[in-house]
Amino acid sequence: MANVLVTGGAGYIGSHACKALAAAGFTPVTFDNLVTGWRDAVKFGPLVEGDLLDRPQIDAVFAEYQPVAVMHFAALSQVGDSMKQPGLYWRNNVEGSLNLIEATVAANCENFVFSSTCATYGDQDNIVLDENSAQLPINAYGASKRAIEDILRNFEAAHGLKAVIFRYFNVAGADPEGELGEFHQPETHLVPLMLDAIDGKRDALTVFGTDYDTPDGTCIRDYVHVCDLVDAHVLGLQWLLDGKPSRVFNLGTGTGFSVREVVEHSREVTNRAVPIIEGARRIGDCTKLVSGSSRAVAELGWAPKRSTLSEMIADAWRWHQTGHYDT
Repeated sequence: MANVLVTGGAGYIGSHACKALAAAGFTPVTFDNLVTGWRDAVKFGPLVEGDLLDRPQIDAVFAEYQPVAVMHFAALSQVGDSMKQPGLYWRNNVEGSLNLIEATVAANCENFVFSSTCATYGDQDNIVLDENSAQLPINAYGASKRAIEDILRNFEAAHGLKAVIFRYFNVAGADPEGELGEFHQPETHLVPLMLDAIDGKRDALTVFGTDYDTPDGTCIRDYVHVCDLVDAHVLGLQWLLDGKPSRVFNLGTGTGFSVREVVEHSREVTNRAVPIIEGARRIGDCTKLVSGSSRAVAELGWAPKRSTLSEMIADAWRWHQTGHYDT
């Protein structure tokens, strides 16, 4: 089976991608420093512990496994943290990605699937964002991802490296079979924080900002199931292997939900109340981010199957109750 190098394969999205790759007949080779990932999440191929800031380590994994493609998830990804420590985000995300891209070209690997983000679009209210929307990031996380997209375009022009770039929106849910799930330390994502509050593992869910220009005053986001998301990545990989050109795809559902709506759906799914504390806005948070994903549907044949809010919360709740990684 052909090898695919998966950076960040021990993390939330990367581990689900490894399972999807294995199911599609590839061998995922995880490259991860395990700072935010989990050894227990690497179940579908070999794990190579390494850091993208160490170029010789990257060269070594290419030499040993000779992957036909790279799937790049590894990154620092917390918006608020990126506003406080922009240097950390630029160094880790951009310098690390540049090392990886240069190593990919040096190894004559021509196919690169990149995990980008809707944060590259910034705060553009009252529009559905598509791939042609202006990229106006308002935080260092989004800016670092936009910079990596530019690097990929430069390397295609200079070296012929082909890339599929996925800009996706809020990812939620868990593996329906219970093998994988979302688990961060510390936790910062809405759905697991909310489930912690429901389960009594934290006192309450803090809602950051209740005065946004939305119907209920809380931020609106487009949520996509992690399994649907990684299915698109496998389709993107096949797109490149079939000799098709570089392309950018948004991944979302086109439907936005406010924080309060997510809380209400969680109450219905779990049949438990969600204790809430209302807090101030966080620096760098946008009011509304909703995706137009018609290109991925039309060109990749992507068909989200589990991306209803209730199903995402139900899968996350099942993992929350039964799944864990050793800490």
